[in-house]
Amino acid sequence: MQKKITNRHLQLFLCIMLVAMMALAAAGCNGGKDDVAKDSAKTEGVKADGNVLGEGDTQFTFTVVDGENNETKFEIHTDKKTVGEALLELDLIAGDEGDYGLFVKTVNGVTVDFDKDGAYWAFYIGDEYAATGVDSTEIEEGQEYSFKVEKQ
Repeated sequence: MQKKITNRHLQLFLCIMLVAMMALAAAGCNGGKDDVAKDSAKTEGVKADGNVLGEGDTQFTFTVVDGENNETKFEIHTDKKTVGEALLELDLIAGDEGDYGLFVKTVNGVTVDFDKDGAYWAFYIGDEYAATGVDSTEIEEGQEYSFKVEKQ
């Protein structure tokens, strides 16, 4: 009889400890929602819609349209001369330098791989497919520039 009571107490104690540990773990993971959001933004590099980014006298609109047609708009302020310089400075784009300039692979934290599925980031000035690369396109005050995922 004495042994049954001890085993039951031990089981109850272990069960209580398990529940307490789970509660502490859940509080640590969800308790600081702001910290979690900040950490994931740093990790992924994705910025939220409607952001005003940068500092400077020149302003333009920058729109990102991902592969699922999700659209994110930014108001960019800069003193840089080209769109590429401004977006690189704000970590909104990344890519590889090639013979024809910057080949953009990542926009707003979203990377596409042409070699994998034929998808690439297309650069637009207004509604027109750009005739120049992002790193050689001079900024026009108030103009809208965008990157859209397209597939061949």
